[in-house]
Amino acid sequence: MPIRNFSIIAHIDHGKSTLADRLLQATSAVSDRDRREQFLDDMDLERERGITIKASAVTVHHTYNGEDYQLNFIDTPGHVDFAYEVSRALTACEGALLVVDATQGVEAQTVANAYLAVDNNLELIPVVNKIDLPAADPDRVAMEIEQVLGLPAEDCIYCSAKTGKGIDELLDSICRILPAPRTSEIEQTRALIFDSHYDEYRGVIVYFRIFDGSLKLGDKIRMMGTGRTFTITELGRYTPYPTKVKEIGEAEVGFMVAAIKTLDDVRVGDTITLEHDPAAEPLPGYEEPKQMVYCDFYPATAAGDGKKGDYEDLREAMEKLHLNDASFTYDTTHSDALGFGFRCGFLGLLHMEIVQERIEREGGVEIVQTAPTVSYQVEKTDGELVEIHNPADLPDASVIKEIREPIVRLEIICPNANIGDLIKLCDARRGTFKEQKFLSDTRQILDYELPLGEIIYDFYDKLKSITRGYGTMDYEIIGYQPDRLAKVSILVNGVPVEALSLIAHKDNAEKRSRAILVKLKKQIDRHQFEIPLQAAIGGKIIARESIKAVRKNVTAKCYGGDITRKRKLLEKQKEGKKRMKTVGSVNIPQEAFMSILDQGE
Repeated sequence: MPIRNFSIIAHIDHGKSTLADRLLQATSAVSDRDRREQFLDDMDLERERGITIKASAVTVHHTYNGEDYQLNFIDTPGHVDFAYEVSRALTACEGALLVVDATQGVEAQTVANAYLAVDNNLELIPVVNKIDLPAADPDRVAMEIEQVLGLPAEDCIYCSAKTGKGIDELLDSICRILPAPRTSEIEQTRALIFDSHYDEYRGVIVYFRIFDGSLKLGDKIRMMGTGRTFTITELGRYTPYPTKVKEIGEAEVGFMVAAIKTLDDVRVGDTITLEHDPAAEPLPGYEEPKQMVYCDFYPATAAGDGKKGDYEDLREAMEKLHLNDASFTYDTTHSDALGFGFRCGFLGLLHMEIVQERIEREGGVEIVQTAPTVSYQVEKTDGELVEIHNPADLPDASVIKEIREPIVRLEIICPNANIGDLIKLCDARRGTFKEQKFLSDTRQILDYELPLGEIIYDFYDKLKSITRGYGTMDYEIIGYQPDRLAKVSILVNGVPVEALSLIAHKDNAEKRSRAILVKLKKQIDRHQFEIPLQAAIGGKIIARESIKAVRKNVTAKCYGGDITRKRKLLEKQKEGKKRMKTVGSVNIPQEAFMSILDQGE
């Protein structure tokens, strides 16, 4: 039986999941009775937000020219934070459907995903989707695809995933155009793991694509990367319901259960081979996903109330989530203000939001989250290079030679009318202009290099509001560059509060720290003594705000009479306040930390 392995890739909201639904329906894999929207997105969060977070692999059958074809396809996420999911899915395929919205045209993520597919030597079929919409202009979009990606406009397949128009033609094209999988290069078995997730009852479920040989039920297998051995207890494929099989052959995609206890025993990108007849060389795997954004999670009710439970619940929820999403990392940390918590690493801001929401839902824990920071590289005077994920860990200024920050290549696709405003925005964020490309009569592509730290807060929101929702962006990390960066410490009553410290560029450190102090001033209650709030770089104070003391009117009982009597009472009060200032401690409420995390400018 001929086999075709392909992925569905596209920008967010261009109709990947709907197209996957329609392919399932057209190949009679799902009956009309069981049909529902976003069939493959089985996580609540995916269905609510209307986005795909995890890639899903499905096997269906289609008859073309009287021959039965087995089609294995993977529906992938479209958001930039989940690009690593896309890259893993592409390695298991020989071709890809590049879906483009007939009303929106080519967007930033379309270009990024197309390049990913070309880098993996995949055959691309351009699909212009949503042709049933009144605003659709498929011919213009087909020309855009030719102009930007170099795929001939006449090769584009016009279809509507919603109404089903053009789907049969698309299925025929998949069988006709996409290359057949390569034949086995060696006699031994080699299968590539492209995904895995944890099931409470069966252990780790591993998704794999076989490149050489085959796997049977009961085979003793070895993971070539970790060297661990297991026995296969269940083999199957999704059609899209889990269907058990006795054997999965060459070039096929499937899943297996082998009593694997933890996700650490399985590395995505590892090669599976047979224990008694192992392959000599593993298949080329993937780069490990690199965490770029870091923040702290603390249980919302501090352990100080005699409760240890919330911290333990949070740890449990994080361990469970880490089993399903190995691209998120966590480490224990402690802060004077918020107690015990975890320092977590994410691939990007959406990834951070999703992880936080999943922990709160699936673990039933409420979380306090600190402001996101990026990772920095610090070169010390003795030549040692350290990576810093938390401003509090920055070494003493005397031993720092330079601080390097992550730089991203940013590609913005926007209407011509907004070019000027976007250039202003990028320049204000310390961007370096690279090039400007023509996309169509109405839109252009801007290429910039920017520090990641400048885009993780509100850059995307600003881009959307400037372009009235029509602008899209995509970014990739290209490396680290040194700049005039410094650690800004926030002092409350002369005492540094580490949870509030940040790393900022010297040119805008004063503006950023002043904004923090103004917010702090609103949140901290007035005490019996004056509280100075200061921001300092090293020993130099760069901004200050004061919270005035609460005063009792001690002279109220003196009516008329000698002024010296009033002065004596005021001096006595002043002395008391002075003594109180030296022994009194400032109580910083949790809301103060929360208000600072809201990075509105």
